[in-house]
Amino acid sequence: MSEAALADLQQRLQRLEDIQAIQALKAQYLRACDRKQADAMRRCFVAHGAVIEADGFPLFTDREDWVATFTRLAVENPAIQDMHHGHNPQISITGPDSATGLWDLEFCQINVKERTIVQLSGQYTDEYERANGRWQIRSMRFQRGSFVMRQIDEHGFEKLLALGQPPASGFIENS
Repeated sequence: MSEAALADLQQRLQRLEDIQAIQALKAQYLRACDRKQADAMRRCFVAHGAVIEADGFPLFTDREDWVATFTRLAVENPAIQDMHHGHNPQISITGPDSATGLWDLEFCQINVKERTIVQLSGQYTDEYERANGRWQIRSMRFQRGSFVMRQIDEHGFEKLLALGQPPASGFIENS
């Protein structure tokens, strides 16, 4: 095998390894959300300058503010049960230590206290950065697609609370 062919093979292998590492990073983030593991979530983001945007939330320009909000809404609220399912990753390596990614999300939140179920879908648009050999999220933008919110009464009957858009009060405050 020529040196050029070997170098090409090494680049292609590195690209595949990087894509796999980024997919594992996103899975770690989603799993940390579901398991209410704030420290594991924190480690998914760059230490300084992380940008997090999500429909229904204010803009976060620091991972600590995002983790604090997550802790308040989910970790400290035992009534909340979340399920994040990331699908259809499209990862592009944009440089030796940078990449972008698009992910579809299916999300379900059960609030046993309020007896509500929220289902939504949307898309993550991420930027990743490798530092010290480890991929992390530099920026994460979530844009909501569909939204359904139901409430289950004490007799087990469902009532549709919102379809298409969250109610004016939002579902986050109920979390």
